[in-house]
Amino acid sequence: MNGLRADLAEAESLARALDGQTPAARVALCPPATLVRAMADAVKGAEVLVGGQDCHAESKGAFTGDVSAEMLADAGARLVILGHSERRTYHGETDEAVAAKARAALRAGLEPIVCVGETLEERKAGRALEVVTRQVRGSCPAELKGRVFSVAYEPVWAIGTGLTPTTPEIEEVHMAIRGVLSEILGESGELAPILYGGSVKPSNASEILGAREVGGALVGGASLKADDFLAIIRAAG
Repeated sequence: MNGLRADLAEAESLARALDGQTPAARVALCPPATLVRAMADAVKGAEVLVGGQDCHAESKGAFTGDVSAEMLADAGARLVILGHSERRTYHGETDEAVAAKARAALRAGLEPIVCVGETLEERKAGRALEVVTRQVRGSCPAELKGRVFSVAYEPVWAIGTGLTPTTPEIEEVHMAIRGVLSEILGESGELAPILYGGSVKPSNASEILGAREVGGALVGGASLKADDFLAIIRAAG
């Protein structure tokens, strides 16, 4: 929940910096729903996609305050983040709800980014792999087969805290996610990028992006400043 129209200057700065370039990674910005259309216009023509931060499972109806996948697509979105830990924690979203939203995203032609991750208590209890693999199974519907999507691993305890798992810890979870994706979705699960999210910043981006089965980053606070986000993008190269 960050961003007003005045902050579009950061997106425009990022677009200018990437003008005429083909980044080593696909680049996307996912602003609040109020800014999706304005941001799509601001980065038009640049190698920058725009996405939403959440969507409702239904296409329309009496769901005051919610935003459908079709509304996001109509506003210029190409992707949508689903099941972010903050949605799971503060809004009680279940794996089943996230899977329904993933189906909605596909219905609207959006690329889903399905988020999973354990809490600090779950990691300390040695349950990180159990929790994450369960979330992958429950949140990634069979309809993802043959479609473009990604999964983002974001340990809840690393979001906004400055804490980051070690490279071996990241690799262990990403490899477990890959195993489940391959099992339940076949070739689509073998090809889908697995992003890492949780205190990704310019100083640690290269190491994280170089880890096994890390296919990109879901960047939080560091994406609010064009210079910081650009440094992370360039670390992918």
